[in-house]
Amino acid sequence: MARRGSRRARLAWIVALFSLVASACGGSRTLIPPGTLEPDRFLFERGTEALDERRWLTAREFFRQVTDTYTQSPFRPDAKLGIGDTYLGEGTAEALVQAINEFREFLTFYPTNPRADYAQYRLAMAYFRQMRAPQRDQTETRNALREFDAFMARYPNSPLMSEVRARHREAQDRLSSAEFEVGRHYYRIRWYPGAIDRFTALLKNDPAFSRRDTVLFHLGETLVRAGRNAEALPYFEELIAKFEDSEHLQDARKRVTDLKAQATSG
Repeated sequence: MARRGSRRARLAWIVALFSLVASACGGSRTLIPPGTLEPDRFLFERGTEALDERRWLTAREFFRQVTDTYTQSPFRPDAKLGIGDTYLGEGTAEALVQAINEFREFLTFYPTNPRADYAQYRLAMAYFRQMRAPQRDQTETRNALREFDAFMARYPNSPLMSEVRARHREAQDRLSSAEFEVGRHYYRIRWYPGAIDRFTALLKNDPAFSRRDTVLFHLGETLVRAGRNAEALPYFEELIAKFEDSEHLQDARKRVTDLKAQATSG
């Protein structure tokens, strides 16, 4: 009988413990002071404060109470964006996937909302934050570029446009750097046709590439090694004419001098 009583006491203790935990968890969803006239506003403002303080989980909990409980609230769209921002701020691989889902859902549910441009920008940034080094797979870079392109097409008058253009350039540079690395690999293993194709395509497809001078120099060098001196000369000359501060400037000048001397002697 004593043993049975002990078991009952332990069971009662466990039930009480679970009740306490459940109450505590439920309490996190009951953070509105009694008598609050606009509970949705209260929750949204507390979430915004937590977001500004980078308390991602706390902010998310406040915003979710708005979206889950006050479905007709005028704060619901902004709370949805706030949830996405908490995931973006958290920045882990898993959180960035969640951020993408939140911003996509916002654009699906609120396509004409005044902050749809912000959602599109943050969607692109969720991919941007996942971009890898030029030597690695560039799927996320391409995804970021796709979403930045969508932003520029849909929201040409957005005040976020200048920032989007800057980020787009960074992403395009990353993708172009990856293409350049492939070409340089071909150059190093002396597969010159492959290197020439890569460098030529890169110059054509991304004329604003921040390392264009490096591509010009390597294309010129590849053509020289392939015995195509006459084709190489214009690339060295373009480098000299347009990139006065290039690290390749002196080598390009020497190449031009040598190529012209060979052409004259030949």
